[in-house]
Amino acid sequence: MTLASTISLLQSTSLLPGVVVAYQYGYHDPIVQAFGVDGAGTALSTDSVFPVASVTKLAIALALLHQVDRGTLSLDMPIGTILPGLHVEAQTRTLRQLLSHTSGYGMDVTNKEGRHAIGLTWELLRADCLVEAPQTEPNRHVQYSNLAYIILGAILERVTGLRCADALTQTVFRPLGIRGWLGYNPDIAHAIIGDIRGVHRGTELETFNSPFWRSLALPSGGLCTDAHGAMTLVQAFLPSGSFLSDELTSGATTDQTHGLAGGFMKPLWWEHGSWGLGPELRGNKMPHWVDVAFPPHSFGHSGASGMIAWADPDNRLSLAILGARAADGGWLLRHGPALTKAIRDEVGI
Repeated sequence: MTLASTISLLQSTSLLPGVVVAYQYGYHDPIVQAFGVDGAGTALSTDSVFPVASVTKLAIALALLHQVDRGTLSLDMPIGTILPGLHVEAQTRTLRQLLSHTSGYGMDVTNKEGRHAIGLTWELLRADCLVEAPQTEPNRHVQYSNLAYIILGAILERVTGLRCADALTQTVFRPLGIRGWLGYNPDIAHAIIGDIRGVHRGTELETFNSPFWRSLALPSGGLCTDAHGAMTLVQAFLPSGSFLSDELTSGATTDQTHGLAGGFMKPLWWEHGSWGLGPELRGNKMPHWVDVAFPPHSFGHSGASGMIAWADPDNRLSLAILGARAADGGWLLRHGPALTKAIRDEVGI
């Protein structure tokens, strides 16, 4: 099936109200296409801005790896030497472990939902996370961790002297030419994500859609950008990119888990939870939201708001899929492979 017919089928079965897709093959110009409407029924355009959720982690990884390139940080230095006030059991964890989700931190801060209330700020959440204890010893398994990436945001602030949002703007978004906002910007209209799940659905605390959620400027998942911006983040990790040194580009897209099992939670818990320094690796994971035709060393990230940014370095194909429906209902896991396959078919690989 063509990309357009694949998306049309998802729309006709009410699985997806709309989506913006970007892809670039080889040295051809990028293609960006918009289909349908967002969760509020507003027509999507090629420059629609979405909350891309955990695709944000690619930007955080780029910012910190840039500091490693500069010599400000080392991948294997204990993070306790950088951040005062860390829980004693966390002080020996390393940047490498946090980036690759092998640090032993849990998925989220304790009582995440209880903390999610009017009055919460990035500064208050950061303080809570700094004193959180890891759940296990490091390098025991791969446990995808938003908490670890909040710690990484605090490290970025420490070494740059800037708020995390400002550090990302100055060191990643502007150099890469990305329209990106971390924190609510009332002058920018955001696509509304449909089918939000959880206790805050339809309230002023709603994930992804509310001004409150965007105001938190979460380094683990608060970025708002367009399809071209999401694709540019993953392209920065390609071998021919110029943002990072060759050594760090290679390390970032090489498995850092050494065969550990793990992932998110069932069913996304794999015998080998391969992960790089920020980007996830396709590996041989099943189930997965990226088609099996992508090589095991292809890489990228997904977002719970219904997003994928991915790159196949063998064929120099990069893509971004920004859906207008949250992934919690399972549509992205079930139909992401067909969408990513359709993009491969579009370019003839």
